[in-house]
Amino acid sequence: MSQIIDYQEELEKCHTMEDITGPDGLIQRVIRDAVEQVMNREMEEHIAEEKENGRLAVRNGTSPKTLKTSYGNIAINVPRTREAGFEPEIIKKRSVVEEGMEAQIISMYAKGMSVRDITSHLKALYGVDISAGTISNITDKINDEAKEWYSRMLERFYPVVFLDAVHFKVREDGRIVTKAAYVALGIDAEGCKDILGIWVGENEGAKFWLKVCTELKNRGVEDILIVCIDGLKGFPDAIRTVFPDTRVQICVIHQIRNTLKYVSYKDQKAFMKDLKRVYAAESEEIAMGNLESMMENWKKYQAVLNGWLDKWENLSTYFSYGSQIRKLIYTTNTIEGFNRQLRKVTKSKALFPNDEALKKTLYLCTQDIVKKWSMPYRDWGETYGQFIIEFGERAKIA
Repeated sequence: MSQIIDYQEELEKCHTMEDITGPDGLIQRVIRDAVEQVMNREMEEHIAEEKENGRLAVRNGTSPKTLKTSYGNIAINVPRTREAGFEPEIIKKRSVVEEGMEAQIISMYAKGMSVRDITSHLKALYGVDISAGTISNITDKINDEAKEWYSRMLERFYPVVFLDAVHFKVREDGRIVTKAAYVALGIDAEGCKDILGIWVGENEGAKFWLKVCTELKNRGVEDILIVCIDGLKGFPDAIRTVFPDTRVQICVIHQIRNTLKYVSYKDQKAFMKDLKRVYAAESEEIAMGNLESMMENWKKYQAVLNGWLDKWENLSTYFSYGSQIRKLIYTTNTIEGFNRQLRKVTKSKALFPNDEALKKTLYLCTQDIVKKWSMPYRDWGETYGQFIIEFGERAKIA
């Protein structure tokens, strides 16, 4: 019989990722323990079944076997009978063991499964009891790796960076508060997307975005051509404080949505027809003329349209560029798509116990998402060519 591992005791002996995932590390021992427990249970059922059928089955020690996994080869002891009639099902279904047990601790957590669900999954598949606390402690072992990722050095130059925030519930000082995860998504000179960082702070504000921009610079970013943002007040000033030559584009889609909140439903169709002549105009001059016409024709919504005038400097940035750059920067859909994936993966975690738990989950989820980002932005060659024409030597820094 295999000796049951005291996981809590073993965890206390782990000090590095190698202790967790390396040869004869905790993960290998978890797999070995689970497989041997299931095999011994199968052996007991086999002996009982043989007895019911009037046949004799007697244990005859074990035989060594090597289980191949992505964590390395694991030596296990397979129970046997004198009659050699016992073949454990779990070994025949080794692929299930690999896909199941190896994904339990880290991968399943990264895909959004709660600790409770992971515990239940292990129990259902392998008949092994691993406490929620043990699983949490195992996932905590990636904290050093996460800290290194959060503080890693970045590229010197990014043509475009998208900044946006997504919100989560966190327990703090006995209260449940809403925390903002400030996300920076960059497109590099090769046209590839990457998450430059995620910062957890209080509800979204321009002051914190100033901190984000400062940290980006401290981590090696020297120049950004265009930053795309939502319409948060003070946001453009925070960016230009750190990157004074960077142009800012407020998301046009955000502005349209915010505008329609204050337009009567019966007016929306006609209003949007006129508004489209503003944001879809061929040039900034034509757009401004159409906006001025709207101010005359829609006086009852003048306060709403004043919002466009107040933000026009940063709303109209995209008019200065060709179609490829316009298409890329006029909306923050690129980063909102990433944020939607974060929400989808974390929906099983309605409340995080602290900021560190949130940051750990965001790190694991991010690694799972970005590994699929293998291709550059569509038509990047043409798009980057337009950046070189518009920005000259700044765009050639790469």
